[in-house]
Amino acid sequence: MVKSMTKDALLSAFAGESMAHMRYLVFADIAEKEGYSNVARLFRAIAYAEQVHATNHYNVLRVFNEDAKISSGAPIGPGDTSKNLDLAYRGEVYEIEEMYPVYLEIAKYQDEKEAQRSFYFALSAEKIHAQLYKTAKEYVDKKQDFPLAPDEKVWICPVCGHTHVGKEPPEKCPVCGAPRGMYKGF
Repeated sequence: MVKSMTKDALLSAFAGESMAHMRYLVFADIAEKEGYSNVARLFRAIAYAEQVHATNHYNVLRVFNEDAKISSGAPIGPGDTSKNLDLAYRGEVYEIEEMYPVYLEIAKYQDEKEAQRSFYFALSAEKIHAQLYKTAKEYVDKKQDFPLAPDEKVWICPVCGHTHVGKEPPEKCPVCGAPRGMYKGF
């Protein structure tokens, strides 16, 4: 049975990742309408990574059979693509600097190995997401789309959410070790 503090962290992380998934899909539609097709692709890919994180967190909670009220903070208030990239960046930075380091320490303290793994996977990917959003915003603020060559994709590992931009995904995931063939390309 997952201990109480770790359970609370998992529930909060599940809620946060679920909301990020949905926010990023909304942001993708806005970017598409504004003519930023590569930013839209980036949002959709990272939305999938957030779904991977939410799924991982939720699966650690499989031992429970109860109702739970879940709340989680999130930067909200969609706007144009520049604002949405800023909201996304701020959300990722919060997860990197505050949320996941604390949740990881809670899981370590309570010796919850599955939760540690889930939090580590998410934290590793969020660092990449923050940088991608920051870079994309710099381009959008100059009225340019995020630079992706026609043969490049945003690749997401379906096991941990690792995110890679390029022609091919890595030979194996540097976070979880999943083989190249498992990556999903956007």
